[in-house]
Amino acid sequence: MSRKVLLVEDDPALGYVIRDGLAARGFDVTWRTDGVAGLEAFLGSPFDVCLLDVMLPRKDGFTLAQDIRKSNASVPILFLTAKSMLEDKISGFSAGGDDYLVKPFSMEELVLRIEVFLRRTASTPSDDVMSLGAYQFDPRNLTLHHAAGDKVLTQKEADVLGMLCRHRDRVLKREEILQRVWGNDDYFVGRSLDVFISKLRKYLKDDPSLEIVNYHGVGFRLEEKRSNQLS
Repeated sequence: MSRKVLLVEDDPALGYVIRDGLAARGFDVTWRTDGVAGLEAFLGSPFDVCLLDVMLPRKDGFTLAQDIRKSNASVPILFLTAKSMLEDKISGFSAGGDDYLVKPFSMEELVLRIEVFLRRTASTPSDDVMSLGAYQFDPRNLTLHHAAGDKVLTQKEADVLGMLCRHRDRVLKREEILQRVWGNDDYFVGRSLDVFISKLRKYLKDDPSLEIVNYHGVGFRLEEKRSNQLS
């Protein structure tokens, strides 16, 4: 079955190159040239991955990503943009993006990023449902269960939380998380990791015994505080 890609890019030359390049590699590409049309396409058909330009007419890419997340929390979103400032990358991750590819880029690099997403979403992780304080974390279905309600995570959020859960006995170095989840420890991606940690802290706020501790300059550790019990 062809893997379905939503491409929202207003540059006609680049749009044709990406569409034809991905189609030649077996992808089924739906191409739209503005944010409003992109959202309409997304709501009208299921997609395996979304490629969004940031500077779009009618609705910018960040806003489009936020709207997509309202209806689908887990579909991978990759921003394609000429912007490379740290603030722009953080805005992209805060809007619900999973990765960021700065123009100009090669078709090979784009396909590699897409394939990484698809391998993760199509895989069947060996991880069973994990107990996490008052939560049950299901990495297979990207779901965090709690009595107050369930939260569907993005793939990257689930990847980061999964690493923290599996290594609760030690501090995970920032570089280790970045290499495992994003495939590189680029400075900009490294700063944006803090956005994902902040989101996970919000998702875990209903259990005050859980804390993602920041070891400054080193990394993070997921800790569960246990109340003292009399023997």
